[in-house]
Amino acid sequence: LIIASLTICAILVFFIVPLTIVFFIYLTNILLLIYQRNNEVKADPLSDVWDSVRKSIASFWDLYARIWHGYELHGVKNLPEGPGILVYYHGAIPIDYLYFLSRLFLWKKRICLSVADHFVFRLPGLKLLLGVTGVIPGTREECLTALKNGYLVSISPGGVREALFSDESYQLMWGNRKGFAQVALEAKVPIIPMYTQNVREGYRMFKERRFFRQLYESTRLPFTPPYGGLPVKFRTYIGKPIPYDPNITAEELVEKVSSLSLQNLTTYFVLYCKFIFSFQTKTAVQALISKHQTIPGNIWKALLERFDKRRK
Repeated sequence: LIIASLTICAILVFFIVPLTIVFFIYLTNILLLIYQRNNEVKADPLSDVWDSVRKSIASFWDLYARIWHGYELHGVKNLPEGPGILVYYHGAIPIDYLYFLSRLFLWKKRICLSVADHFVFRLPGLKLLLGVTGVIPGTREECLTALKNGYLVSISPGGVREALFSDESYQLMWGNRKGFAQVALEAKVPIIPMYTQNVREGYRMFKERRFFRQLYESTRLPFTPPYGGLPVKFRTYIGKPIPYDPNITAEELVEKVSSLSLQNLTTYFVLYCKFIFSFQTKTAVQALISKHQTIPGNIWKALLERFDKRRK
């Protein structure tokens, strides 16, 4: 009994905060369902009808962010007035991103649509919450429609893989993902890099990854549970936008690459632009990490930063 009790206590210490976050997320969805039923709301989840309850949700998470992580948001002025694509580093759990969404809505009354992995939409009991908070599957067509309607759209190219297998070295794990750059080019919108300081010190994954990596690659499901939840300092930094450049045209490339056929030139141009846009974005996110993050991350330093007033 003693051993079992100690084991349970150890598990709770490791997982109590992540489990509490999951509890609050489901509780939020239940409250939304109650609100929908009592007020007989049938409007689209992204419509202004939901703004009052959306503000209540944002206020709760912003209060949680202030108390538990002393959360700060810097660089909101770098967000465009119109549409754009936010690209960010994915921590073990994206609680920092939830803080960002909440504060953005409270400060600017803006909804940022969030591209999520397909497994998120298979989680039971979260459909209404995902709709009200603007979580979308992230197909090319959906992203283009959202940008055309003037929304900010956010994506983490590393996604679940980065969440599970990056660590306190803050290595970006984007692979060959350049779809966000293609969408930005087609929509003619800027890309804005974003990063949260100490996000890996707040929540981490276990070091033994080979088995879990094989399991994830074969199923595309995140079986590795996050642990931690220490009240380290969180600061989200929004970098300067990488603008869409309308001055580069296929005709200009013809002069430089005259030996290419028109079909090959068009393909080359699209690939070239995607590569440049993707490379610029990755460099910008990495620059934010290098500027604002101690590498490797240090939990004690991250905790002490709660008392550091100089950087406010």
